[in-house]
Amino acid sequence: MLHAVIMAGGSGTRFWPASRADRPKQLLDFGLGQTLLQAAVRRLGDLVEPQQTLVITNQRLVKATCGSLPELPKMNVIGEPCRRDTAPCIGLAAALVMQDDPDAIMLVTPADHVITSDAQFQSAVRRAVALVESDPGRMVTFGIRPTYPASTFGYIERQQSPLDLTAPVAYAVDHFREKPSRPIAESYLAAGNFYWNAGIFVWKAATIWSALAEYEPDIHAGLNEIRQTIGTREFAKSFEREFEGIGAKSIDFAVMERYPNVVVVEAPFTWDDLGNWPALARTRGVDGQGNTVLGKHLGLETRGCVISTDPGHLIATLGVNDLIIVHTPDATLVANRKDEESMRELVKRMEQLGWKEYL
Repeated sequence: MLHAVIMAGGSGTRFWPASRADRPKQLLDFGLGQTLLQAAVRRLGDLVEPQQTLVITNQRLVKATCGSLPELPKMNVIGEPCRRDTAPCIGLAAALVMQDDPDAIMLVTPADHVITSDAQFQSAVRRAVALVESDPGRMVTFGIRPTYPASTFGYIERQQSPLDLTAPVAYAVDHFREKPSRPIAESYLAAGNFYWNAGIFVWKAATIWSALAEYEPDIHAGLNEIRQTIGTREFAKSFEREFEGIGAKSIDFAVMERYPNVVVVEAPFTWDDLGNWPALARTRGVDGQGNTVLGKHLGLETRGCVISTDPGHLIATLGVNDLIIVHTPDATLVANRKDEESMRELVKRMEQLGWKEYL
């Protein structure tokens, strides 16, 4: 049976001040009519029953996450006691899934990406499931055909010949590549056999569990201690105690870059990880002056700006270019669009000043 695991523990600091510790990126809707988390769950359609859908978040977001997803059983929202990156998160999910279904296939997907269309996404997942069913030791990931030389995404290098002619097309993976420099990204784009790494996976729960045991025995040992208490009164204490002692590591570093049997499905859907305010231009579009606007805005001689405001609040601009302007009830951001990479430093500075009420 197919189970879904939605990873929803991110903080989304690059979307400050809209994104906060108690309302991170995945709980924002960005004018889409539903939050990114709601879209991630509802995108599953009839692929996965609500009872077989797990959301892994952090403890402080469990209540908000449950409120956002009334269709899911509350027990299916799991709050990590601390952040430990994707390898421990996925390993924990595999343990929980295997408790109910030892032969389960897992779909693992982040909660904060923008994907269209749902039907194409479901088609790609069905293809991935068939690939796993035909070879239970196989791991499947999804690659996005690049449209520009992005240096903010990881890449997947595939082999030249497809596995077969079934659509959507699938290839054996040669290598995973880390975020490249601009010139290297340009060479990837020109080569034609590189994809953006979407961070979406399909595999047997038992396969990823065994892979963690082989490649990351320390992580696996801590998770196995937790696994022994699933379904008992000791689970909550064991989870908190053992999870904090596990080292943080991404699933790419822990397993994917080392595992010998990985296949990439070329995604038939459109995808964006929506990593920062300027990225909204790709999903929301721009007006005649190149501005991306969420909310009420009046601009004269305003070009190339990203502007977001709360309902009922007007932002007026005159004679400005290439700015990020974000209004919330208690904080306003005005930044040079080209300095967006400094957003993390801005948030870090507020932490140092003790301004927790704005974080």
